[in-house]
Amino acid sequence: MKRTERRHLKDNELVVLAASARRTVEQYRRVFTAATVLVVLLAAGLAGYLAWNNRTEGRAGRLLADAMNVDEARVGPPPASGTPSPASLSFATEREKRQAALTKFKIVADEYPATDAGIFARYREAATFMALGEPASAAKSYQDVIDRGGDRLYAQMARLGLAEAQAQTGQYDQAISTFKSLAEQKDADLPVDGILMRLGRAYLDAGKQSDAEQTFNQLVGQFPESPFSGEARRELDSLKKPS
Repeated sequence: MKRTERRHLKDNELVVLAASARRTVEQYRRVFTAATVLVVLLAAGLAGYLAWNNRTEGRAGRLLADAMNVDEARVGPPPASGTPSPASLSFATEREKRQAALTKFKIVADEYPATDAGIFARYREAATFMALGEPASAAKSYQDVIDRGGDRLYAQMARLGLAEAQAQTGQYDQAISTFKSLAEQKDADLPVDGILMRLGRAYLDAGKQSDAEQTFNQLVGQFPESPFSGEARRELDSLKKPS
């Protein structure tokens, strides 16, 4: 091949390579620009979400604080005529206070169900239903906490509350199953001795005396220093007495 022809081919290769390089640079420049815009948009969206989330959590927290203020209010008769009224909130009866607190907790839980404040408010709503003698309503609220709480402590506590509500509504088999499941958890934060005590009494309420006796013996054997051990021993003594 002549030298001029070889140089001509070489020049063509350089032209092709240069054109290809320009196309590649332009292509990646567009990709880089699009990626940069996407990152900016995502950052702006995240900032907006965090600001919205902070406002939501803040309002939920304020509503919860208001509910707790009612729940912890003083109960007693109004001050005598001429006596300065107490600065803090007060109610004439415990039931009146609980009804007012129940309304407040429900507002937080309904408006902000997915927030920590909302889940805690739902738990307190359930506990207040129990205190008012409404275990069926409490069971629904406890179940909502379980569904939303994941593996958080309030969800575990709600399972315990649900079992108590089930026992009070005569659903002994369901209550016993839940108490047994909680007592068998190795890494739970709940007091196993207290759960065994409730399990034993649920067995008694269900008329299953041999299971109750076995459970009380387990409590005494595993937790001899527990404050529940004395109660378990008394239940065992009562079971041994002729009927």
